[in-house]
Amino acid sequence: MAHKLIFKIRRILPSSYFNLLKSYLNEHQFETKFKGETSIPFHIHSDVSQGSILGPLLYVLYTSDLRISRETTLGTFTDDAAIFATHEDSTIVSLNLQEHLHIIEKWLKKWKIKVNESKSSHIMFTLRKGHCPAVNVNQTIIPQTEAVKYLGLHFDCRLNWKELVKKIKHIDLKTKEINWLIGRKSRLSIGNKLLIYRAVIKPIWSYGIGLWGCASKANIVIMQRSQSKILRAIANAPCYVTYHTLHTDFNILYVSDVIHERINKHHIILEAHPNPLLEPILQPVNNRRLKRCWPFDLQGA
Repeated sequence: MAHKLIFKIRRILPSSYFNLLKSYLNEHQFETKFKGETSIPFHIHSDVSQGSILGPLLYVLYTSDLRISRETTLGTFTDDAAIFATHEDSTIVSLNLQEHLHIIEKWLKKWKIKVNESKSSHIMFTLRKGHCPAVNVNQTIIPQTEAVKYLGLHFDCRLNWKELVKKIKHIDLKTKEINWLIGRKSRLSIGNKLLIYRAVIKPIWSYGIGLWGCASKANIVIMQRSQSKILRAIANAPCYVTYHTLHTDFNILYVSDVIHERINKHHIILEAHPNPLLEPILQPVNNRRLKRCWPFDLQGA
């Protein structure tokens, strides 16, 4: 006798989705721990759990009607938002930026969202001397800075990437933390040490390398020196073993080779991308004030 398996698909009602999200957002509490003592639980009246899977999606849905402006460009990624304005006159740039901020102020009041103005930053990218007029949110002046961090990358006002290289140099601290695993005294095999290096250390300095790879040769040398130092410790190699030998034996690319590899790959992805707004990025820029290296100048090198 044949057996039949019947699958019944039940349609989920909108109310079920609502109850699911309600259970996800409600009844959240937090505690404070200090010197071994724990406070009583406090209720959180409005929040989205940090690091949750639904958090970014809910934020995108909630801010989907965030107003834009013709004179500016709005870039958002989860809870990080950046407004870009471009003009030869810094005064006009500030006016366009301030106009967009006024639009956002109305949107924030409508949806009862608070902004921490002190944690916001105002930066002007330029090679010219001068001062950019200040802008404000909710009548609070946004602090002007020489460098700003956005999506894990540090941008300085002249885009020479010195600040980024300085921050990436902190991989020395991470290297010290796992020195007992990859250092000279570690009993792990070289293969396992290299695996840890590729999984933990390399992503730190290679993140965003398609952009900061056009930094000066001096800054690239700083990054290369740091990588070579780590490889020597992994191999427990004496001083007479050259860095070239270490890179060759371990099949580890030099920092400059990683830059060219990432830029070429990024260029291929952009060429095949269906979004027409990305096409101008591939076009060469001729009106440069300085003979400064740009990322795509390194393509095919």
